[in-house]
Amino acid sequence: MWSQYRKYIFGGIVIFLVLLLVGYFSEVVSYVLISWIISMAGDPIMKFLLFKFKLLKFNFGKSLAALITLIIIFSIIGSLLWYFVPIIVQQTVILSKVDFNSISLALQEPIDKFNSWLRSLGLEPGPSAAEQVKAVVGKYFDPAKLSGFFGNLLSQAGYLVIGLFSIIFISFFFLKERNLFKQMIVSAVPASAAKKSRKVIEVVSNLLTRYFGGIVLQMFILMLLITAGLTIIGIKNALLIAVFYAIINIIPYIGPVIGAAFGCLLTISSNLDLSFYSEIIPLLTKVLVVFLIVKILDDFIIQPFIFSKRVQAHPLEIFLVIMIGARIDGILGMVLAIPTYTIFRVIAKEFLSEFRIIRKMTEDLEVKDE
Repeated sequence: MWSQYRKYIFGGIVIFLVLLLVGYFSEVVSYVLISWIISMAGDPIMKFLLFKFKLLKFNFGKSLAALITLIIIFSIIGSLLWYFVPIIVQQTVILSKVDFNSISLALQEPIDKFNSWLRSLGLEPGPSAAEQVKAVVGKYFDPAKLSGFFGNLLSQAGYLVIGLFSIIFISFFFLKERNLFKQMIVSAVPASAAKKSRKVIEVVSNLLTRYFGGIVLQMFILMLLITAGLTIIGIKNALLIAVFYAIINIIPYIGPVIGAAFGCLLTISSNLDLSFYSEIIPLLTKVLVVFLIVKILDDFIIQPFIFSKRVQAHPLEIFLVIMIGARIDGILGMVLAIPTYTIFRVIAKEFLSEFRIIRKMTEDLEVKDE
């Protein structure tokens, strides 16, 4: 019996030790993983540039292509930050100065009716809606906290620069030498598992590249839809709201809610000259209708079309995995749940396929050319 389960016990001990090392060197591991994701995102650009350089017969094609790819990726990120950060700061300051007493007076009649309805049900209403909104906005949009945030950011500038340099440096070599990440992993496993490890990395890279590519495509479509919808109804900063919604939508389930709330707050701060009860409320209703329509399109058309062959897992599996991720590490756990589960399924399929539950979990896990 010992000989039958010896390799699993040994494997469990090895995995435990690896997890301890990963936890201890978490920053370095984070840099490597982020760089790996960047290299996967930049792979299509890299292939295109290498094809062009091959036609031009450049001697340093790979190094130059990797450098240009990184410049393109970080230029896009930098341009977005350069455009949107000043607008966000401006709107934050405006929101912090909103006169919520006047809003409370405008909402007094519907709030009183709602409170009376709660009392008729035997429930004691809590603070009014206006007071709750004021508390939330005061908490997250306080100018003092905003200055404190940027002050803290400046104090951590050294660590940020080191982290950014590390990611750029590692990403450059991952792009230049496409098999470098695979070689790093394979060199850390026993020789007997090297072949399976190479296959696992290839499958994981393929699946995650397709998955992240799907996310980028989904974000782009959502951004277009939200921008178009909000522009049609005359909302200022429609593009900013759309970009924020598309990015925050990465967080399953609660991301769209946060994005819609951000859109409503920006709508209020951009239309303070309007009558809140007679003009802003109808405008907010239109904004929420736009978000609702886009959410329905995303759930029933966009996501099934984009991700149907990318994750290769049952929707119930995905739901449970996301809930487990939320329990383990909150929002970050939800974001990383699907990629982590994908990696786990690929590893289990290669190394633990003799277990029936593993065969059932991975029976649909195949890598097909699209």
